[in-house]
Amino acid sequence: MAERSASGGRAASQRRRRGGARSRKRAPALSLYNTLTGSKETFSPLEPGRVKMYTCGPTVYRYAHIGNLRTYLVADWLRRLLEASGYQVRHVKNITDVGHMRQEMLERGEDKVIAAARAEGKTPAQIAHFYTSAFLEDEGKLNILRARVFPRASETVSDMVELTRTLVEKKFAYVAGGNVYFAVDSFPQYGKLSGQVAAGLEEGVRVQADPLKRDQRDFALWKAAEPGRELVWPSPWGEGFPGWHIECSAMAAKHLGPRIDIHTGGVDNIFPHHEDEIAQSEAAFGHRHVNHWVHAQHLLVDGLKMSKSSGNTYTLADLESKGFEPLAFRYLSATVHYRSRMNFTFASLRAAQRALKRLRLKLREPDGRVTKTAQAECERWRRRFWRAAANDLNMPASLAVVWEVARSRLPAPIKRELLMDFDRLLVLDLVQPDRPPEPPVEIQEMVSERARLRRARDYPPADEIRGRLIAQDFEVRDMRSGTVIVPVPEWARGQEAISASGDVESLLAGPPELDFTVGVVARQGCAELERCLSSVQRWLGHRRAEVIVVDNGFEDECGRQLDEVAVADPQVRVFHADHFLGSAAGRNVCLRQARGRYVLLIDTSVEVTGDIFSRLEPLLDDPTVGVAGRWGVVTHDIRNFDEAKAAGDVDAVEGYLMAFRRDILQEIGLLDEKFRFYRHLDLDFSFALRSRGYRAVVDTELPLVRHRHVDWEETPPEERERLSKRNFYRFLHKWGDRRDLILSQRA
Repeated sequence: MAERSASGGRAASQRRRRGGARSRKRAPALSLYNTLTGSKETFSPLEPGRVKMYTCGPTVYRYAHIGNLRTYLVADWLRRLLEASGYQVRHVKNITDVGHMRQEMLERGEDKVIAAARAEGKTPAQIAHFYTSAFLEDEGKLNILRARVFPRASETVSDMVELTRTLVEKKFAYVAGGNVYFAVDSFPQYGKLSGQVAAGLEEGVRVQADPLKRDQRDFALWKAAEPGRELVWPSPWGEGFPGWHIECSAMAAKHLGPRIDIHTGGVDNIFPHHEDEIAQSEAAFGHRHVNHWVHAQHLLVDGLKMSKSSGNTYTLADLESKGFEPLAFRYLSATVHYRSRMNFTFASLRAAQRALKRLRLKLREPDGRVTKTAQAECERWRRRFWRAAANDLNMPASLAVVWEVARSRLPAPIKRELLMDFDRLLVLDLVQPDRPPEPPVEIQEMVSERARLRRARDYPPADEIRGRLIAQDFEVRDMRSGTVIVPVPEWARGQEAISASGDVESLLAGPPELDFTVGVVARQGCAELERCLSSVQRWLGHRRAEVIVVDNGFEDECGRQLDEVAVADPQVRVFHADHFLGSAAGRNVCLRQARGRYVLLIDTSVEVTGDIFSRLEPLLDDPTVGVAGRWGVVTHDIRNFDEAKAAGDVDAVEGYLMAFRRDILQEIGLLDEKFRFYRHLDLDFSFALRSRGYRAVVDTELPLVRHRHVDWEETPPEERERLSKRNFYRFLHKWGDRRDLILSQRA
């Protein structure tokens, strides 16, 4: 039976190949949203049967993050759909190895590739080669088809110079101080892609006024090299380097010609990059350069825009380090339409990995009888899948068809044929040629015994065996053909790990069950956490209390140590996050789970050296007090803060220790999770309380000692300055006009 199934699959594949020449006729018409026109259009190539497609590729000074990779997945699905429809696709994807030099960076003469080379002690060429190889490896892991051509910007500079010369000769560009600028007012259609009006364009590109420009909206096609610059090329205007935008125009025209069918990229490229690309290309060629613009929306992480400053930028290697298969990310990306924002969470990635595994299991179902009715049904499902995909690359709708087929009563050979056909587009490796290794003999014996018990309808002991199998990291699936066990991969173990603060139940609506809850959150500094935690345990004594520790993305070894502490001390509860949730979100886990009448949030840099609880209790019983601590700050303008020198009222209690009544959270809510870095989160919390009429007070006699602050010292100076400023501006936006809250103003 297995042989018939395999040969049947080959026959079906051969039938599809023989019919390849006719497949474009049978394929549904492809409808694609065109950013240029703002509507869905029936795709028609410039040349029958052939498609010229350009994708904005990576700037190779760092690893591509998953937001970049989502955009490349969209281009891959589009190309595969076109090829499945019978088109020959010439796909070009550039490699920018001289730096993006976005407009604001270009004005300062900066180059990301040079900056990365200096930081790593390598030459720009070495940096570009290393990260190009890493990018191609990531694409391979995601089953992204290699582009037909990968032009490198550094190898196409002469073409950029010639294109710039043409624009100067046609009076669309002018030379000033060795720089060449495109004159925006010479191209009346400027703004037609982004929809930005002239009044908004100047603000969109300006960092500071450039006295060499005729109009601050103008953008550089060529920039004169500053003294000592490493990457320079000759030109009619002197040594220099090309602008970012001219790179893509030159590379696209060189390898695809002056007319292109499809240009893909991310929505962040629409303005100014693609807008400028249209202007310079169409000005040079005298006609429309790209017929169809396809843009993928942003990828968010935990609901926030991905950025280095937010600490939520992930690479494919980061996902793999947690045991996830790269194709789980490909599956997850297929669940969201490319024109919709995709919110990445590790919980959703786990769900994608499980779903992918279940789909693959469907291809292992035993064969059934194939009837003419089933064959006719097969073709109906096939048409539904490809119609869904052809409707503006609607991968979620196509994936829904996949699951309907997988769950249907179609015979297994029909299911296999359909899923293998669909996988030409999905490319999720649904067919796994290598079966997992045989489990140990004792595990096989347990499975056999369980099967015997189930046949005898003796379910209690059968369920007990199932529990033992699960405890040994095997997934147990009861199918019509019998019981199937599959080893549980690393990513699926430890399912108590949380991906967001909302993953834990909030207990705040109920009455307090204890006197104190102490919350400790850490993501680095295992020794510091151990010192802080042991000092808290020492002075808690026999109080009715609990300690909630949030492992906010710690390394595994420290996480295991925390579990051992929790086993030894019933007062300690540990929550493991599967990644860094952000400072406020980590603390909110403690707050949501707090059962004490009084809540203390303590930083791992602090060591408890005496009985702080007896001193804090009467202080917090004062109904006028909102938050108390050992250290506080005062201000005269809500912009500059000084550490308080004496006990008493302050403008804000510092986050080294913040103590408050649990019930006050019902009034002011939880911490603002936009504060991913810890700095100024304490100011925001204190001002939220004080805006409700509560006092912030400090007791300078509290027996506490402050040690080195790991988060601060382990963050590079330029990074912590950027993160601190980001949080301070967020605080200032909320509270900057509340001078009535300043203590000095009330005196």
